[in-house]
Amino acid sequence: MRPLEILILAVVALWFILPNLTKRRGLRQGVGLLAAMTVPWQLAIEGYRWQMAPAYGVAAIIALVTWWEFIGPAADLSSPGAAGGVGRAVGGLVGVAAIALPIVLPVPRLPMPEGTFEVGTFSLHLVDESRMEVLGERPGGPRELMVQVFYPAEPADDAETGPWIEDLPAVGAALAELVDVPSFSFDHLSLTDTHTYPDAPVSEAVASFPVVIYSHGWRGFRTINLNQAETLASEGYVVVTIDHAYISAMTVFPGGREAPADLSALPDEDTIGTTAFLEAGGRLIDTMVGDLDFVVDELEDINRGRRSTALAQRLDISRLGMFGHSLGGGAVVAFCATDFRCQAGIGFDPWVEPVSDAIIAQGLRVPFAFVRSEEWMTKDNDAVLRTLFENGRQDQYWQAISGTEHRDFVFAPLMSPVGGFIGIQGSIDSSRLIDILDDELIGFFGQHLLGEDRRFPGGMQANYGELEAS
Repeated sequence: MRPLEILILAVVALWFILPNLTKRRGLRQGVGLLAAMTVPWQLAIEGYRWQMAPAYGVAAIIALVTWWEFIGPAADLSSPGAAGGVGRAVGGLVGVAAIALPIVLPVPRLPMPEGTFEVGTFSLHLVDESRMEVLGERPGGPRELMVQVFYPAEPADDAETGPWIEDLPAVGAALAELVDVPSFSFDHLSLTDTHTYPDAPVSEAVASFPVVIYSHGWRGFRTINLNQAETLASEGYVVVTIDHAYISAMTVFPGGREAPADLSALPDEDTIGTTAFLEAGGRLIDTMVGDLDFVVDELEDINRGRRSTALAQRLDISRLGMFGHSLGGGAVVAFCATDFRCQAGIGFDPWVEPVSDAIIAQGLRVPFAFVRSEEWMTKDNDAVLRTLFENGRQDQYWQAISGTEHRDFVFAPLMSPVGGFIGIQGSIDSSRLIDILDDELIGFFGQHLLGEDRRFPGGMQANYGELEAS
C-alpha cells in the first residue's frame, strides 16, 4: 500500500479504538480532524482508487462527527448508552471492512527486474495483407495485430516509465466482464509503477539481441505478464508480446478502434460438446500460429531496416524463442513444430488437445519446457501433453509447480498478498511463484538461446521444492 493510504487507514482505526483507551475528548477530535485533512492529501498526491472508497467514506463520516462534537452539546464518550453502543459496533464493522479492502486488493507492485539492462518499449500496429480476418462481428479485410516490444535500453536520467496496460479503460472493462466483476475493478492498475521506459534509446552494450515472443491465452492480453517481459528484457532479450485480435480480451488499434474477444469463436464446451469445442480451439490455434509466423516475418523486416524502428540490425533472429500460456501455449507448440525459425519454447499449461494429431505424434525437435500447474495436472489435456513430451527429441522438460492454479502463470500472483485465501490464485506464496517463473525463463532461454550453462533444470529443483521436473 501507498504511504498516505496507510495513514488514512491508521487514522480510521485509531478513531474507533480511542474510546477504549482514553476519555480525553480532545484527542479523539484531533484524530477526527486529521482524518478530514488526510483524505484530500492522499487524493492529490497518490490518486484515487476504488478500493479506498469505503475508507474515504468512513473518514468523511468521522469528520462530520468531529464537526458535530465541536458545535453540539458535550457527550460522555465513556458511556454511550445502548443505541450509541450499537452504532459504534456497526461503525466499527464498517471501519474494519474499509481498512481490509485496500489491504486485500492493493495497487499491484511489479518486482524489480534483476538483469543488467534498463527496459524500453514501443508498440506496433501490424497489418497482414496476406490473410483475411475471419473473426469478429464483421469479418473481412486484412488481419490486424497490435504488438508490444520490450528491449534493453539506455533511458535518459529524467525519463519516466510507462503504463502497465495501454488503453486500460477498454482492456480493464473487458477483463472485468471476463471475471464478472464491476467494470471499474481493474482501474487501479493505472497506478502501478512499471520499470519500462517508452521509446527509450536502445542499449549499445551489445551488437544484437536474441528474440523471445509471447503468446497469451484465450481472452488474455499482450501485457498480462508484464513482469516476465521486463525480466527477460533486463537480461538482454528483445521480447515481443502479441495481442491476438478477437482472441485477446480487448485489442485497441490506433484511433481507438476496439476489437473485443469474439466469444462465438470458442463457445462453452458444455454448450457445443467436447468435439466441437476442440475443433474451435484448433481453428484459433491455426489463427495464432499464422499471427506468430507473420510477426516473425515483420521482425525480419525490422532487422533489415524495411520498417523504421530503432532495432534495425539489432535482432538476432537465429536465436528465436517462444513462450505462451494456455491457448497461446498450444499455438507456440504448433509453431515450434512447423517453423524452423523457432529454436526453443516454453509452454505454461499449454492447451494441446486441439493441436493436430500429427504434431502430437512426431513431438518437438527443439528444446521445450512443459510447465504445468497443479490444477491442470488433473485434466485430460495432461495426457495429450505427456504424449507430446515423450515423442519429442532430447532437451524436453516435464515440469509441474505444486500449489498453483492455471491463472497463476499470468498476473494473478501480483493482484493480492492473500490471493490464495480469497480464491484468485493457488496456495503457493505469490513472491515465491514469481521467483520460480523468472528463474524458469532466465534459466531455460539462457541455456538454449544463449548457450550458457545455467544448470537447467537441476539448479531450479535444488532451489525450489515446489518444482517437480524430469
